[in-house]
This record gives sequence, C-alpha cells and structure tokens, in this order.
Amino acid sequence: MIKLLLSYQKQQIILLALSIIFSFSFLTHKAYATSPYFTENDKFNYAEIVQKGHAFFGSTTDNLAKVIAHSFQQHGQPNAVIFGQEASGAIIGGLRYGEGNLFLYNGQQMPVFWQGPSLGFDVGGDGARTMMLIYNLQTAQDVYRRYGGVDGSAYIVGGVGLTVLGRRNENTLIIPIRTGVGGRFGINVGYLKFRTKPTWNPF
Repeated sequence: MIKLLLSYQKQQIILLALSIIFSFSFLTHKAYATSPYFTENDKFNYAEIVQKGHAFFGSTTDNLAKVIAHSFQQHGQPNAVIFGQEASGAIIGGLRYGEGNLFLYNGQQMPVFWQGPSLGFDVGGDGARTMMLIYNLQTAQDVYRRYGGVDGSAYIVGGVGLTVLGRRNENTLIIPIRTGVGGRFGINVGYLKFRTKPTWNPF
C-alpha cells in the first residue's frame, strides 16, 4: 500500500513538473514573437541575401545582385525577408494579391498574405515571384499592417526592380524586389496590406 502511494506521488510530481515546463515554453515563445527582441546582430548581410535571392528566383544574374546592393547602400541590412508569389492585374486600377513566408534572422518563420490597390502602370503577370527585404522591424507582428508606396523609390536594372513601402513617421520599410519588370515599373500610388490570413478585400 505504501509503495503504491509513493508511486502515485511520484507520478503527480512528474506531471506537475511537465506542466510547468510546457507552460514556461509557451509563455516564452509568445513573448518572443510579440516583443521587440531584435538586436543589431539580428540582420542579414549582403552575401546571405544575394545567395537566398539567386536560389529563390532561380537566377544568378548580376542585375539581381546590383538591385540588392542598391537596397543595402540606401537602407543598410534588413532584419527580415519575405519570399512569396503574387498576381496583379489591370493597367488602371489594378489589384495585387500575394502570399508567402516571413523569415527572421533567428530562423523564425511565419505565413504572410498581402493585397492592395494600385493606380497607374503596375507589374503584370500571374504567379510572379517576389522577395521583400524588411528593415527596422521591431517585432514579427509589426509586419501585419498597411504600408504605402514611397514616391520616386523605384530602381530598375535590366528587368529587375525594387520599390519602397513605408509608414508615415515610422522607420520600418518593406522593399519588394521583382524580376521581369518594365521601364514604367513603380509608377503607381497605393499600398500593400499585410495580413495573417488571405482575403479578397484589397482595402
């Protein structure tokens, strides 16, 4: 009887210990995902982004490296990057939809969906691959907001181009990089709204 009682007590102690461990793990994960824990060391360098870009686009052209270099020269090192696909349509009043994954330097990965209206010339084609460099992201959750286009930010080299998206009075920038773009790439106004789930509503 005494042995059974001791065995039962041991089981209860083990269950309590496991409960504490799992609770602590959940709380620390939640705190990490929503707290500004990014440091100056949590950034991608130029070689890492070029390598990831070449692997993603399936290309090793110098033009992609030059566009990435321009972004680094203007804005420094990104602390997050998005790889995804998008579809856009209509020359006037076009709509853009996309989906992909947000990658942080520490290895954390999160799904992301984006959509928004644009006016004027835009990039056409369905299933176009898009890489987005993200600068000054304070928390992973901060990406899920609306970012507007910055006038005059388009930069193109041999069919590879980038534009800059930002928020007024904030430092966070999102820089989409696309291939197969034309000479009028970036001549548009509008924004992209980033979400945790897909939606057909561009607003």
